[in-house]
Amino acid sequence: MEIIPAIDLIDGKCVRLTQGDYGTKKIYNEDPLEVAKAFEDAGIKRLHLVDLDGAKAKHIINYPVLERLASYTELIIDFGGGIQSDKDIQLAFDSGAKMITGGSIAVKNPVLFEQWLVKFGADKIILGADVKNKMVAVGGWEETSAWSIDQLLFKYIALGASYTICTDVAKDGLLQGPSMDLYKEIMANYPSVKLIASGGVSSMQDLIDLKAAGVFGTIVGKAFYEGRVSLKELASFVN
Repeated sequence: MEIIPAIDLIDGKCVRLTQGDYGTKKIYNEDPLEVAKAFEDAGIKRLHLVDLDGAKAKHIINYPVLERLASYTELIIDFGGGIQSDKDIQLAFDSGAKMITGGSIAVKNPVLFEQWLVKFGADKIILGADVKNKMVAVGGWEETSAWSIDQLLFKYIALGASYTICTDVAKDGLLQGPSMDLYKEIMANYPSVKLIASGGVSSMQDLIDLKAAGVFGTIVGKAFYEGRVSLKELASFVN
């Protein structure tokens, strides 16, 4: 299982929110590169970089941070937040993203998202599936769409999508454990998908349980920033 630390960006700083609420913003580090280098030095290979300003504005804003992290680390960076157009996705790749995560766009402009899957390939496009009560949330989680998680996955896996990040918004940032039942259900229904679990990780035991469940990867955010899981423990998991 891949350990994928998250860096969420507001005003170019490393922050965390609780359940997607911008009013709960907490700054953990003024310099995301310092955080990214610490992950890389621990032997971690991947990074989930989220432009929260971009998610709200509906276009990429923090691309200079992406460019800096891609220039000064060897991390495989997947970038999301505000990627709503051909211009946005090209900017993300030009700035050094190895993969992009598209969530709102997959719901609001499925034709364009399908074009990206074809143009860039399923190894570069991650389907972002953020869930509230099994319904897909979009727009920085500020809206709940009419799509169920099952409808979204069925549609795009049939079209060739091979990666999905699934976040249970109800769990995000609360350090109460991940949505194991949801992930097990997804993997039972869609065994070919490379599922990246996100939200709720609170301890090393959660990571052990997710690995046992067979997910491809797990995003670790607040648990690390709040000291529930140390960099040394993450290093021991990946090395």
